[in-house]
Amino acid sequence: MSWEANYEKWKHFSGLDPELKQQLESIANDPKQLEEHFYKTLEFGTGGIRGELGPGTNRMNIYSIRKATEGLAKYIESHGEEAKKRGVAIAYDCRFKSPEFAMEAAKTLGKHGIHTYVFESLRSTPELSFAIRYLHAFSGIVITASHNPPEYNGYKVYGEDGAQVIPEVAEEIIAKVNAVENELAVEVGDEEQLKAAGLINMIGEIVDRAYLEQLKTVNLNAEVIQQVADDFKIVYTPLHGTGNKPVRKGLEAIGFKYVQVVEEQELPDASFSTVKSPNPEEHAAFELAIQYGEKIHADILLGTDPDTDRVGVAVRNEKGEYQVLTGNQVGALLLHYLITEQKKQGTLESNATVLKTIVTSEIGRDIAAAHGLDTIDTLTGFKFIGEKIREFEQTGERSFLFGYEESYGYLVKPFARDKDAVQACMLIAEVAAYYKTKGMTLYEGLLEVFEQYGYYCEGLESLTLKGKDGVEQINSILTAFRSAPPKVMAGKSVVEIEDYQSSRRQLVNDDKEETIHLPKSNVLKYKLEDGSWFCLRPSGTEPKIKFYFGVKDNTLEASENKLEELRNAVMAKVEEINN
Repeated sequence: MSWEANYEKWKHFSGLDPELKQQLESIANDPKQLEEHFYKTLEFGTGGIRGELGPGTNRMNIYSIRKATEGLAKYIESHGEEAKKRGVAIAYDCRFKSPEFAMEAAKTLGKHGIHTYVFESLRSTPELSFAIRYLHAFSGIVITASHNPPEYNGYKVYGEDGAQVIPEVAEEIIAKVNAVENELAVEVGDEEQLKAAGLINMIGEIVDRAYLEQLKTVNLNAEVIQQVADDFKIVYTPLHGTGNKPVRKGLEAIGFKYVQVVEEQELPDASFSTVKSPNPEEHAAFELAIQYGEKIHADILLGTDPDTDRVGVAVRNEKGEYQVLTGNQVGALLLHYLITEQKKQGTLESNATVLKTIVTSEIGRDIAAAHGLDTIDTLTGFKFIGEKIREFEQTGERSFLFGYEESYGYLVKPFARDKDAVQACMLIAEVAAYYKTKGMTLYEGLLEVFEQYGYYCEGLESLTLKGKDGVEQINSILTAFRSAPPKVMAGKSVVEIEDYQSSRRQLVNDDKEETIHLPKSNVLKYKLEDGSWFCLRPSGTEPKIKFYFGVKDNTLEASENKLEELRNAVMAKVEEINN
């Protein structure tokens, strides 16, 4: 259907939501705007949907929520009455329209006789993941756009194991979503009637308490916390999101006494008014936390994103200034501590396995290997880590030790099956406390890890290319790298090319090919003769293409210089393609 036809359908729909109708009328005389709102239907991808709020088929609104949920409802119905009875747990974050969208989803499911468990107020993504498992629900939904700008919202679907749905399941749901021809015609139940019938159940405190009990198990060594608790100072910012209560309660539960919350960022705020972006990956998000840290001489600064699945960490460096660590650095610190502490306590299982993504630092593999443990790579996306945990449980051949990705996502204990910033905050604070008992800062601890395993440095560049033209530009960059792969980059020969779309690994020097045993994905990775690598990956949820870089050298300075050379060389080639 053309965008004009889509627009006409909406324009003449008599039951259109009044707010959306008003917004639609405000752009009625702007064909370019109208085309942007209607030129396609917001795609239900492998995890769900995400987009800008507003009227139209290419926007997040109550009708896109109903369409997505109608598809999910049909999928649940195909699994019979037991699946409908077990139902769906639903959580939402602090964003515009999040509570409304959560209830729209519940009303759509209720119309099909499917039970729902809706949190009474905003909750984190990892608690939703836990709730699915705790309630033995068949599925889960979280309304969030994670760390995207304020004009976005999203909808993610979870399976019964508490992990985001894997591609095969997603494909079944997508087919049923796509079969919904008219999003405006999807029927929903009456909220009060569904509540009276027991089809919508409001949940909260009972699940909170159960989640907190599980969080306490993240603590490995209570003694190190007790030793320093009286003068160990934490500054924490929830960046206006869902983390305020669970993170504070988690830290308090394991013995931390001094947690100073950044007051200006404590309360939920859909506009994220104190930051340009509510993303702990962006160092600017820590500006206020750093001011607080300077004032109280904090040992560590923690910041979580709006739905509390990612956490950023800042610590004092050798100059005494607060430095935001990378996700790879935090992952290395957590992994090293988990292994060494469990070894000391005699609790490290011989088949313990580390899970990381293909764009995450290789230092994790080296740390694990030094202690005789394996590391398995997955595609980017925590659902693939969740899928592996389930596989470990089913086969019993491996046990899960730790899962992480470079984009600030970590999972310590699998009572949740998505990245859990509450768990990560608790463990990273414990690691910092451990180094404090040795008279060291967390930054000095990181340097000690580097000294032991190698000085690794990683980087990331993102190009945001919005709209129809942006999609074409992203595709042309990937096509150029595929059709004429670089032979040399930053003065180093390319020795391996991995194309996850064709599932082929090309060993350049041996003129050999291998099969990559991972699901297909539009990702390219190039490995250089000195062990450096770079990777191209279009985002599945944002109008972006991301470029990842990884290097290793004998000193931190040499590694940083090498990273800069590689980054400049790759981005110069990208610029050449764009021009």
